[in-house]
Amino acid sequence: MTGLYFEECEPGRVFDHGTRRTVTETDNVLFCALTLNVAQVHLDEEYSKETIYGQRLVNSIYILGLVTGITVPDTTQGTTLGNLGFEQVTFPKPVFHGDTIHVVTEILSRRESKSRTDSGIVTWRHLGMNQRDEVICSCQRAALMYRRDSVVNR
Repeated sequence: MTGLYFEECEPGRVFDHGTRRTVTETDNVLFCALTLNVAQVHLDEEYSKETIYGQRLVNSIYILGLVTGITVPDTTQGTTLGNLGFEQVTFPKPVFHGDTIHVVTEILSRRESKSRTDSGIVTWRHLGMNQRDEVICSCQRAALMYRRDSVVNR
């Protein structure tokens, strides 16, 4: 397991994730097709030329998933019971086909679970950035994380 256990999640710890991903037209079109999002601003090149951006936008929910996914190997791979929720999700800058996304994560807080003895709750802040280091996605995510001793004793 490459993820962190609850005890290792020290508030203030920052990760500059090494994985980067260049977003392609195929990513955007496939995600829109799979989620039945037929918004012209994502799919119609001619329509999008007349928008304030002059080109198609990458679907923001795809970007949220990509930003979160990039963090998994360094933070929660094999050590989480699951996400509990997302808060304060923003998309300050648009993402276009060909943009390369990288992510920085900070651990904001952690607390013992009130209902489970095998885990605790960790709150993360993820910042997705493009190749110009402009923030394109920001979110806080709460995850239920295994305690180390609960996994070792299985």
